[in-house]
Amino acid sequence: MAVGVFDLFSIGIGPSSSHTVGPMRAAAVFAEELKAAGTLKKVASLRVDLYGSLAATGHGHGTMTAILLGLEGFHPEKILPEEVEERLASIAETGTLQLAGAGEGNGMPLPYGVKDMVLRPLTILPRHTNGMTFTVSDADGGVLHSATFFSVGGGFIVREGEEDAAQQELDESKKELPLPFRTGAELLKHCENTSLSISDVMRVNEEDSRSEEEIREGLLHIYSVMEGCVAVSLKREGLLPGGLKVRRRAPDWHERLLKEDKDRDPRYWQEWVNLIALAVNEENASGGRVVTAPTNGAAGIIPAVLYYALHFAPGMDKATQQDRDDVVVKFLLAAGAVGVLYKEQASISGAEVGCQGEVGSASSMAAAGLAEVMGGTPAQVENAAEIAMEHNLGLTCDPIGGLVQIPCIERNAIAAAKAINAAKMALWGDGTHRVSLDEVIVTMRETGKDMSSKYKETAMGGLAVNVVEC
Repeated sequence: MAVGVFDLFSIGIGPSSSHTVGPMRAAAVFAEELKAAGTLKKVASLRVDLYGSLAATGHGHGTMTAILLGLEGFHPEKILPEEVEERLASIAETGTLQLAGAGEGNGMPLPYGVKDMVLRPLTILPRHTNGMTFTVSDADGGVLHSATFFSVGGGFIVREGEEDAAQQELDESKKELPLPFRTGAELLKHCENTSLSISDVMRVNEEDSRSEEEIREGLLHIYSVMEGCVAVSLKREGLLPGGLKVRRRAPDWHERLLKEDKDRDPRYWQEWVNLIALAVNEENASGGRVVTAPTNGAAGIIPAVLYYALHFAPGMDKATQQDRDDVVVKFLLAAGAVGVLYKEQASISGAEVGCQGEVGSASSMAAAGLAEVMGGTPAQVENAAEIAMEHNLGLTCDPIGGLVQIPCIERNAIAAAKAINAAKMALWGDGTHRVSLDEVIVTMRETGKDMSSKYKETAMGGLAVNVVEC
């Protein structure tokens, strides 16, 4: 299927889309295949090999525990935080994994835990640095089933050996869309030929597989999960898990804002934007329920900028609920259209191109969404997206301790402000500009290729090695 808005905005758990959501999804697929093939009861042993970035930063990103949950049959978009805690506690206490059947009573009990996984941080498989291999054998040691997957960013997974087929299927599905596009130039051409906005072009394509009502309901649900994530985060206090002793700031900041800004004074817009971004990413760092937008590491940027659109954009003080819902839908569709460009032409994986692919892409998507709902022309929206990414080029992914905390949480707040400024700059212009969004996306991709692996989610360079963890 062609990449759509619900691929770019999916519901999962923290702290990482590529290191938590993707591996859980891959493990769940593997477990389902065992059950479908009828080989589950023959399984006597399990082996999980993690390669490259998954092995290097897996402990900090919750990769191993996510895989355990996936092997039990849980999917990231369906599992609840309380289920995560319950199942992981059970596995730790009993030392037993319920392969392909937790909660159903028909799984295969197997002695297995985090300590049993094989980590190969210095081995990079050809397709992608986020590689993982699952193998099950029978009592005689014969291999029953084995599969290798790659987590390529944003929760997307690809099976080894099926890359070409997957790309061919993607290309074919795009041809069937009413208004297919892979580049910003093609997107703008559709807008010119049809007199549609960027969000409208995306909506028309989405209607190829869903009704307009389903699209609207789905996107409003996505935003409700974003709001729920913030609400939960604002009630949690204390330190984030992981050992860095990072204190949650969102609850205190919220309390202070409620005292200082009782009437939602526009001069406090940046404090509110910062708060939303911090709240989402603190919840993500805790393994909470978030929306990948388009990744978990960058999950706070779009909610924060959308909050700005709903509370500080001109005219929103008189908006009805219908108006506000329209803004949410339009914003996410426009942001999704730009997200497609990054997914198609470059990467949204920090392990592949550094944080420019995560925070940079999210900032660019958010800038486009804001420019769209503030009345921007297609050219101005494209310009907003270009400005935001241009000033995130070269951004490295170097989380301390492999945890999505420092610099990730603050980085979301900074990138949200960049997105707002980019949209405002674009709206003060007429849409003409020297550097195109496509040129910036290609530059991001090439920069990622040239970037040292130390700065691509391996915790082997930058802040990850220059700051003492404790």
